[in-house]
Amino acid sequence: MGLLLGLLLGAGLFLVWWSCWNEPAPAEDDAPARQGRLRRLIAQAGIARLSPAGVVAAMAGCGVFALLLVLALTRALPIALCFALFGAVVPYALLSFQARRRHVLLRDVWPDAVDHVRSAIRAGLTLPEALMQLGENGPEGLREPFQEFSRDYRAGARFLDALEGLKVRMSDPVADRLVAALRMTREVGGADIGQLLQTLSEFLRQDARVRSELEARQSWTVNAARLAVAAPWVVLLLIGTQPVAVETYRTAAGAAVLLAGLVVSVVCYQLMLRIGALPQDERVIA
Repeated sequence: MGLLLGLLLGAGLFLVWWSCWNEPAPAEDDAPARQGRLRRLIAQAGIARLSPAGVVAAMAGCGVFALLLVLALTRALPIALCFALFGAVVPYALLSFQARRRHVLLRDVWPDAVDHVRSAIRAGLTLPEALMQLGENGPEGLREPFQEFSRDYRAGARFLDALEGLKVRMSDPVADRLVAALRMTREVGGADIGQLLQTLSEFLRQDARVRSELEARQSWTVNAARLAVAAPWVVLLLIGTQPVAVETYRTAAGAAVLLAGLVVSVVCYQLMLRIGALPQDERVIA
């Protein structure tokens, strides 16, 4: 019965935490806003076969596994519940890490892709043909989305609809800028598309260089802050293997101390992320 109550309490705390990260239902006429926070994160990570339900299931499974493992090691339900929450966050953290990693990769290859489109247009290819060439000869990290664009366009989709599908799949600010520029050129025409793409390429290279320098300088600070947050819980796990020390955390006062420590750790970690975060590019949703 105690284990069942612990599982129910852990599930309740997880749902409360999860509700803080969910966004309200968006309007029907806003295509990018229709994607939930988790769905956008999956798109940014580039994992096509993963669904939000799969991520939630993985989080629940990791939380239950961590709960049972720590409970077997410490025999203290309050400690096990804390680590159950940490375990539930692991899949989301890994997904966020993959999204950041892919963003850095795309940031380095986008200038070459824009130059490729500019060269193809100057060589006389149409806009659809220039984009389809990226699926064959473009940078490795961008070939798959543009191959999907090529399949959509060859299947009979309108060029603007295929561009919209490309923007949704990429879920990237640079892709939004490129799509907006090509859409404007397609709709109203323009002889300066080559100059526009050249300016965009130069801006992307300069932005990538500056961001790389800033991220290298702040990485040691962010890692030190993460270590400072994780260290007390590692010590708690080690102490939890001692039966005499565990008795303190089985009481109501011990559980209150753990809850206070959990709240302080979460608040401080989020504060650290906000203070150390670099300004993010805003997406072009129109």
